[in-house]
Amino acid sequence: MISTKGRYALRVMIYLARAHSDSYIPLKDIAAGEEISKKYLEIIVKDMVAGKLLTGASGKGGGYKLCRKPEEYSVGEILELTEGTLTSVACLEEGAGKCPRAKNCPTLPMWEEYNRMIHDFFYSKTLSDLL
Repeated sequence: MISTKGRYALRVMIYLARAHSDSYIPLKDIAAGEEISKKYLEIIVKDMVAGKLLTGASGKGGGYKLCRKPEEYSVGEILELTEGTLTSVACLEEGAGKCPRAKNCPTLPMWEEYNRMIHDFFYSKTLSDLL
């Protein structure tokens, strides 16, 4: 399930994309425009700046803006940054050891197909598609 963190991150990105601005947009404006707690958004945008999805500036004239054009962001990268892996089962997560039951697991092909569908769906959608 996608949490509020992932959904709000998408809303922030859409808000900034709609602004069509090279100027920084204050977080208070984003919070007010999206009706989201500024305090909660501070946590989300901090991760997004660290993940190089946004650029932030403090002080007068500060705020946040996109680092790239909206069409260069996939929904998948935004969600994975804020949510972590979108993998449906632990045995398929990156870095998971080889499951000793993999050869005898009748459900493994289904989970692999489901993960591909989720990945392909979210990575085929761009921020521009949501505008």
